[in-house]
Amino acid sequence: MEFLAGLWEPIYDHLYVYIGAYMFVALALMLFTGFPVAFALCGVATGFALWSIYLDILDWPVFYQVVQKVWGDSGSGAVHNSILVAIPCFVFMGTMLEKSRVAEDLLHILQVMLRRIPGGLALSVTLMGTIMAATTGIIGASVVMITLLALPTMLARGYSPALATGTIAASSTLGILIPPSIMLVLMANLLAVSVGNLFIGAILPGLMLSGLYFAYIMTVAALKPSIAPAIKQSEIDMAPTGRGNLLLFLGISALAIFIAFEAEFLHIYDAFNWPLLAFLAVFVAAMLIGKREGNTLLGGILKGFVPPIFLIVMVLGSIFAGWATPTEAAGVGAFGAMILAFFNGSLTMEVMRAVVHRTALTTALIFFIFVGATAFATVFRNVYGEDLIIELIEWLDLAPWPLLFVLMGAIFLMGFFFDFLEITLIILPVFAPVIKLLAPAFAGHLGYADPTNAAQLAEVQAQVIYWFAILVAVNLQTSFLTPPFGFALFYMKGVAPKTVKMQEIYAGIIPFVFLQLIGLALVLEFPALALWLPSLVFE
Repeated sequence: MEFLAGLWEPIYDHLYVYIGAYMFVALALMLFTGFPVAFALCGVATGFALWSIYLDILDWPVFYQVVQKVWGDSGSGAVHNSILVAIPCFVFMGTMLEKSRVAEDLLHILQVMLRRIPGGLALSVTLMGTIMAATTGIIGASVVMITLLALPTMLARGYSPALATGTIAASSTLGILIPPSIMLVLMANLLAVSVGNLFIGAILPGLMLSGLYFAYIMTVAALKPSIAPAIKQSEIDMAPTGRGNLLLFLGISALAIFIAFEAEFLHIYDAFNWPLLAFLAVFVAAMLIGKREGNTLLGGILKGFVPPIFLIVMVLGSIFAGWATPTEAAGVGAFGAMILAFFNGSLTMEVMRAVVHRTALTTALIFFIFVGATAFATVFRNVYGEDLIIELIEWLDLAPWPLLFVLMGAIFLMGFFFDFLEITLIILPVFAPVIKLLAPAFAGHLGYADPTNAAQLAEVQAQVIYWFAILVAVNLQTSFLTPPFGFALFYMKGVAPKTVKMQEIYAGIIPFVFLQLIGLALVLEFPALALWLPSLVFE
C-alpha cells in the first residue's frame, strides 16, 4: 500500500498541473469523432468537473458557477445579455431574404451592369455575394442560394467548374466578416467589447477581400478567356427604359430629399423623423415604379439593386447615424426583410411559418453550443487551464510578433478541422488575455506612444483587442473553405449538379484561400484597415 501511495502522489501532482491540457485534448478527440459539438462541450466539461472534484482539485460549487455564467441575474449571464438578442433577429433576416427572391433579381441586373468586363458573370456573383453578405450573415443560406442561382448558369455559359465553384464559395462566405455577422456578435460578447465597433471595423477588411477576389477574377478572365467566356448580348437584352417612369422616380426622390433636408426650415421638423420617412418614401417608390417598369434597365435596378442596398442602409446606417444600437438594428433588419418579402409577393403564412421554424432551430443550436462552451471555459479556467497556456507561451519565449504569427497560424490550422463557432467560443477567450498582456508591444504599430499610465494602457489594450478580433475574423473565414471540413464546400456539393466533382471544388477554392491569407497579411501590416473607420464614427 505504501508503494501504491508513493506511486499515486506524483501522478496526482501531474494531474493537478496538467488536467487542463488533458481536458483540451479530450475535447479535440470528441470533435474529431463527429459527435455534436454542443454535447461534446457539455460532456467534456461535466466529466472533467466530476473527475476534478473526485481528485479534490475542484469543489461542487463549480457547477453553480456554470449556471451563474449562463443564467446569472439581471446584470450578468448570457441569458440577460442584450447583445445576443441580435442573433435570432439576424437569423430571421437572412432566412426571410432567402425566400424573397432578392438574390435572383440582383444577379440578373449585375450581369447587365458588368457585361462588358472580362469575367462579367463571375464578377456579378462576387458583387452579389458581397451585397448579400451585408444583408444576411447566414453562411449556409448564402452558399446554397448563390449556388442554386449562379452555378448552373456559369457552367452553361462555358465557365471552368473550378473557377465557378471557387468564386461562389469564396464570395458567399463573406457574410462571416461583413456585418451584420453572427460571428462578430459572439466575438463582441466573448471579448466584452462594443459590437458596433466590431461591425464598423470589419467593413473595410471585408470589402478588401471582395476587391482581391474581383482583381483575381478579372486577371484570370483576361489571361484565359476560355475559362470565363463573355456574356452574350442576346442573353441580357432588356426593353428600353420608359422616360416617364424615370422622371417620376427622380421627381419623388428629389422631393423626398428636399423635405428631409429642409424640414427644419419648413417648421415641420419636430413632427416626424423626416430623413427616415424620406428614405422609406424613395424605397417604396423604387419598388412600385420598378414593378411598373418591368424588364428594363431602370426596372431591373429598382427591383434588383435598390432593395438589398435599402436593407444595408437600414441596418448599418441606423448604427452609423446613431438611430439604433446594433441590437435594435438587428430588429430593424428583420422588419426590413419582411418589407422586401411583402413587395416581392412572398410574405405568405407558409413562408412565415418556415422562416420562424428555421430561425428557432438555428438559434437553439447556436445557444446550445454557447452554453456548452461556457461550461467548458468555466471548468477549464477553474483547473488553471489558462495559466497553463500562459506558462507554455512563456516557456516558448517568443517575441510578441512571432507569438502573434503562431496564434494566427494555429487558428488557420484549426479551420481545416473545426467550424468557426467552435474556434470562436473555445479559443478566443484563451488567446485574448495573452494578446492583452502584449498590448504595449504593439502600441507603436497601431500608432500609439508607449503607455505610461493606466489610462493610456487601457486605451492601447482596447485597440489591440479590436485589431486582434478583426484579424481572427478574417482568419476564420478560411474555416468555411479549407478542406477537409470546409462547410461551404459541402453545402455547395449538396446542391451542385452531379457533373461537378469534389476535386474541382477543392481546386477552385485554393486561389481564394491564398487571397484570404494576403488579406490577413494586409490587416496585420496596416491596422488602420480595422481601426480607422470606427475612429471616425465613434470619435
